[in-house]
Amino acid sequence: MAEIEQNPLSKVPEVTAAFWVTKVLTTGMGETTADYLVHQIDPPVAVGLAGLGLLAALLLQFAVRRYVAWVYWLAVVMVSIFGTMAADAVHVGLGVPYLVSSVAFVLVLAVVFLVWRTTEKSLSIHSIVTRRREAFYWATVLTTFALGTAAGDLTAMTFGLGYLASGIVFAVLIAIPALAYRRFGMNATLAFWFAYVLTRPLGASFADWAAGSTERGGLDLGTGPVSLVLGVTILAFVAYLAVTRRDVESLARRP
Repeated sequence: MAEIEQNPLSKVPEVTAAFWVTKVLTTGMGETTADYLVHQIDPPVAVGLAGLGLLAALLLQFAVRRYVAWVYWLAVVMVSIFGTMAADAVHVGLGVPYLVSSVAFVLVLAVVFLVWRTTEKSLSIHSIVTRRREAFYWATVLTTFALGTAAGDLTAMTFGLGYLASGIVFAVLIAIPALAYRRFGMNATLAFWFAYVLTRPLGASFADWAAGSTERGGLDLGTGPVSLVLGVTILAFVAYLAVTRRDVESLARRP
């Protein structure tokens, strides 16, 4: 295999099929791991530990000078766990309805996008080459996780679809940006972030279905076992990406 000439400034992976699969897996793992932790230890302590883990992962991500598979995906996993806890805390701790929190997170995401676009003139993931743009990128990622968590719970619980039906709905919805981009020329950046938001409720819905009790329409596998299986699968995918470097953005592929 020819050596890939990596862009030394790139801090994010190339968007490939493996990227999307790994992303969905992290959303499922974040959902079940967050639920497992808050039921095993005191919830405020769990949230605090997750917050510290996220901070450490992001500091490591910002410290490296280029994209490193395990560092990047560690940060994504920690964002998933903490983002789930944050969204759940808004509903459980503060009593905010899922519809209200979903709308609120949409507004927050819109503000992040607006400030990012106004400041940097681009929302493209191919432009993440400075610390400020990287900060905008991770702020967006964290917000999309919180939004996706609230949206998934909204359809499953408030709208009464249940986890399996919700997962199917989001699986259909996530095909829209892919089809619109390939067939109808949808803006690549818009298609990416549209799909990125939907990966959260997609992965979380199926993970909740697998872990949830039969009374709630689930398979009753438990949050611990589901988290473990998803974690091992993520490790396998990240190892594959690290070895093959298929998600390394090369200079030749940059626009």
